[in-house]
Amino acid sequence: MTSSAGRSRYSFPVLIALAIVNHSVLAGSRVTVSLYALSMGASPLVVGTLMGLYAFLPIWLSVAAGRLSDRVGVRRPMLVGSVGIAIGAALPCIWSGTGVLFAATSLVGVSFMLFQVSVQNATGEMGPPGERAKNFSLLALGYSISGFCGPLAAGLSIDNLGFGTTFIGFALLPVLPALVLTRRALVLPGRHRGQTQAPSGGIAQLMRNPQLKRVFIVNALLSMAWDLHTFFIPIYGATIGLSASRIGVILASFAAATFAVRLMMPRIARSFSEFQVLTSALFVAAATYALFPFVASAGALMTLSFALGLALGSAQPMVMALLHSIAPAGRMGEAAGVRMSIINASTFAVPLLFGAVGSTLGLAPVFWSVGAALAGGGWFARRS
Repeated sequence: MTSSAGRSRYSFPVLIALAIVNHSVLAGSRVTVSLYALSMGASPLVVGTLMGLYAFLPIWLSVAAGRLSDRVGVRRPMLVGSVGIAIGAALPCIWSGTGVLFAATSLVGVSFMLFQVSVQNATGEMGPPGERAKNFSLLALGYSISGFCGPLAAGLSIDNLGFGTTFIGFALLPVLPALVLTRRALVLPGRHRGQTQAPSGGIAQLMRNPQLKRVFIVNALLSMAWDLHTFFIPIYGATIGLSASRIGVILASFAAATFAVRLMMPRIARSFSEFQVLTSALFVAAATYALFPFVASAGALMTLSFALGLALGSAQPMVMALLHSIAPAGRMGEAAGVRMSIINASTFAVPLLFGAVGSTLGLAPVFWSVGAALAGGGWFARRS
């Protein structure tokens, strides 16, 4: 009994640690795959396609993954996701060339989605309802740490050890979460016996909720801004002659900003409403993207990336808090799955669309068009 109580007490910190490990692989592999493809002469369109494949399968499977974690519990989906991430990261070590990257990005993306949906489901159920917002903020802080460490480790490893060793290192990291989950070293929520069938009305009923729809739209814009930064900074940095290490540091500065602002979220939440924070985040992100084409040094890019990280990092906890307060009772997992499907649809479409635009018109029109969309989203959120 004492052992079980002790494991239960430390389960949530361990859960965050496992999420940090697997998200580090996702964040680091994005940088590694981008630079590896560019080193072999790939165009921005090809790199955009590779980045989009991280999200293609999750577009269609996120809702089903959320319902699966309700039916069977979160442990097995988390375990399968961890193993899939390891295999996906290892594929470029087994076969060389650009072609294998298409399979690797697809597998890492869908595997991390399966893991992440279950982690979010578990986070919402660990502890009393009054601590839910705090728990999601702590999980977001964990992802900020991995968002910092993954790109930084990728850049340093590529410059000093090469692409092959970098892929091997990322393939070994998910072995730790897989072992912890196999040995049942932490207590996790079980299945929901009442959620074996899809709820009446399905996704369409959720989308008819005007408040949920508003949150989904704003979240899609914020996700677009986040993913475009991850996608275009390696391309833009390589274009202006920056090394992989400097590109990794620029991406890490973005993650450091998300960590810093999330430490301040309890104070921010007491002073401002959710939509006030989201409105400010959209306008700041819009201004940042408008300035990107005018800078050509690592220091200036770090400054803009840090500002963008402050804006976007403040938004995610607010979106999750709104989602939990608005979603119908008993359908939080499904609502989270819909949110993730929308995010992944944006993640898939944005690199393809803007990769094609960047290949034909250059990078400046991409930054400016995204800035305009974010400004429009800020106006929309302010009305809300």
